[in-house]
Amino acid sequence: MNGLMKLECALRNELMTTVRLATGGVCSVAGLNLDDSEDCKVCVTEALLLMKHRGYTTASLTFVGGDGLTVIAEGRERDGEMSAPAEDEISAALLSALAESVVMDKREGELYKITFRFGREA
Repeated sequence: MNGLMKLECALRNELMTTVRLATGGVCSVAGLNLDDSEDCKVCVTEALLLMKHRGYTTASLTFVGGDGLTVIAEGRERDGEMSAPAEDEISAALLSALAESVVMDKREGELYKITFRFGREA
């Protein structure tokens, strides 16, 4: 596996477009087809939204290539303000439906890391 890019970002709505654009570039380098690239951008956005709702103010994204693309979204700094909107179930369902595999890691019962994978273009 090859590390393609690591990105640390504040979880602010105005930065999500920039994160999506960067994700699209990484998907291209990793050889994903257009549909998988679009799905990956949605998954990155939803993963960051889940982190934000868990009270994280910053997160890291690690993109790892090889045979496809693996994305690791990990919450970093917290401000303690957690929300539990109904949209979280939709975000989790989207991740599961769009990615080949999804692993949600918890620490002390709280979600802190999401890893998901997309395959290479056939």
